[in-house]
Amino acid sequence: MDERPTWEPEAWGSSGGWPVPQEARAGPSLSSVLNELPSAATLRYRGPGVLPWGASEEEEEDGERNIQAIAEATQKELEEPLPSRELPWPMQARRAHRQSHARDQVAQGSGSRSAQWALRLRRSKEKMKAGLSTLQPWSWTLKRIGGQFGAGTESYFSLLRFLLLLNVLASVLKACMTLLPTWLEGTPPGPPGPDISSPCGFYNPNPQGLVTFPTHLFNLLSGEGFLEWSPLFYGFYPPRPRLAVTYLCSVFVIGLLYLLLILHRSVSGLKQTLLAESGTLTSYSHRVFTAWDFGLCGDVHVRLRQRSILYELQVELEEAVVRRQAAVRTLGQQARVWSVRILLNLLVLALLGAAFYGVYWATGATVELQEMPPVQQMPLLKLGVDYLPSIFISGVNFLLPPVFKLIAPLEGYTRSRQIVFILLRTVFLRLASLLVLLFSLWDQITCGGKAEAEKCKICGYNFKELPCWETRLGQEMYKLLLFDLLTGVAVMLLIQFPRKLLCGLCPGALGRVVGTQEFQVPDEVLGLIYAQTVVWVGSFFCPLLPLLNTAKFLLLFCLKKLTLFSTCSPASRTFRASTANFFFPMVLLLGLAISAVPVLYSIFLIPPSKLCGPFQGQSSIWAQIPESISSLPQTVQNFLFFLGTQAFAVPLLLISSILMAYTVALANSYGRLISELKRQIETEARNKVFLAQRAVALSSANGAP
Repeated sequence: MDERPTWEPEAWGSSGGWPVPQEARAGPSLSSVLNELPSAATLRYRGPGVLPWGASEEEEEDGERNIQAIAEATQKELEEPLPSRELPWPMQARRAHRQSHARDQVAQGSGSRSAQWALRLRRSKEKMKAGLSTLQPWSWTLKRIGGQFGAGTESYFSLLRFLLLLNVLASVLKACMTLLPTWLEGTPPGPPGPDISSPCGFYNPNPQGLVTFPTHLFNLLSGEGFLEWSPLFYGFYPPRPRLAVTYLCSVFVIGLLYLLLILHRSVSGLKQTLLAESGTLTSYSHRVFTAWDFGLCGDVHVRLRQRSILYELQVELEEAVVRRQAAVRTLGQQARVWSVRILLNLLVLALLGAAFYGVYWATGATVELQEMPPVQQMPLLKLGVDYLPSIFISGVNFLLPPVFKLIAPLEGYTRSRQIVFILLRTVFLRLASLLVLLFSLWDQITCGGKAEAEKCKICGYNFKELPCWETRLGQEMYKLLLFDLLTGVAVMLLIQFPRKLLCGLCPGALGRVVGTQEFQVPDEVLGLIYAQTVVWVGSFFCPLLPLLNTAKFLLLFCLKKLTLFSTCSPASRTFRASTANFFFPMVLLLGLAISAVPVLYSIFLIPPSKLCGPFQGQSSIWAQIPESISSLPQTVQNFLFFLGTQAFAVPLLLISSILMAYTVALANSYGRLISELKRQIETEARNKVFLAQRAVALSSANGAP
């Protein structure tokens, strides 16, 4: 009888691998064997900071000594490029390497001076691009967040960094196109005095007499008093023609910059989203065989990745069960399901209607309550009345999304469909509540759209209640921004951190249940988009609002990072990063489109205030542009007016239609080709299964007696 190798408990590796025989333990270690796997070769591509899979703590020092050697090998590969097929890189990197190497060979083979300069220029651009990528702020922090809490949480902080960049660019452009022209043409005059006679009344925002410190503090929170006549708001800027043109052009330039950058971000994530959401990459074989990352280090990251894969498999299985149940439903069961869905959607509409009516009532009641003597005599009560619309909007945004989460599972949809419905309802709630606030303010400014009303007949707007209506709009957006920040800080200090302390003070299951918090990516991202939409609406009426939002996002990043690492645990149900890379920029585009409606309406249709702002005396804000064009040379005027005629618009429309039709036809042809390739792949898979079954049958037949 043959002797079998003896097994001992010590033979089990630290990572839970297979045991090794007694006589084999004198051979190479587990980490050295795993280091010879093909997956270990990808460490050169990931960088020198990743240790081989299975390396123990004792081998970390050896790994650190090998960092320089790996870096030198990588540099040697770049200087003396190998064939792309032999490089241990992903397919996309191999393709880029092959194209770059082909261009280098063409440039070196031609020997011309222009080709050599083109080669040097391209290499300089590549080095500059690599250098700029290393200068991205918080890059290491985002990698750490993605490794510990998942790619969905990382997408939130990546979006926060992107919005911070947008606000920094907008602040620089506002300073160059609004603040500098204001001070270069002379010191701005003060507010109009009460002795100035005007058919539209008078406007004097500066308080009279001695102002106490609490009043200054309340003015800082509400945007009134000393802040009302400051560079923060529209009414401060004097009526100068050049300033009016630059002030208006800054709005369109910044809006176009926003649009281009958001489109670039959304398009860059569209490819990954389409691939990740297609049936090819969401199959079980992809999850089982290609979802693991061999560069993970540490038990925490390994368990996080295991749980992420487990959750994805659970989602796939649950959705398959739901689809199977939906396919075998009888007519009565389908009628019952649709009846429940209709009733729940009616409930959602009723909740949304009540929330919108509350916002509309709060905005209308604010003006009436401010005129009451008790409110005017008590600064704290006046501050509460000023913040009444902001309180209602923040209240409904805080209370209704959890209700939507309770309603979604009752509708009988799959889990991914439930998340989509929750997000759509929350987006509609947040953006529509802002639109209701703007509509109620429009109702006050324009007397409900009735130009012949007594309050609006003389000046075209309600000059008695709103002598400088642009500043009033800016104050509302300023209060929304400030209240959103104060609410977020209060939730962190009064809810999240006490829950974490309670988890430490109450041992056992009760402490874990009460203190366990998860970072809700969809809610947090929608909060960012709502805050940015408020800034887009108010930046015309409050030019320094992007600068304030920059400071807010900087503080928010630090606070959210502290909260994430100190009080939150990794989410049990991760949010797909592929969805976040495309869905969230699309919602951001929706917010930009919604914010453009009130701004453009104010520019083209509502008469500007007669007592404040750079557009005094104009019939509309846009009227300043034709007046400025009339002062240009005749050739320039003819060219600009030609751009607005049908002779230019019709050919442009025809060319755009032809290009669009060509693009659609090209996309359809590519789609048919992809479908044909998928069918070929399925046919090959069936052929392999058939051949495997035949091989098993022949083996069984040959082995039978």
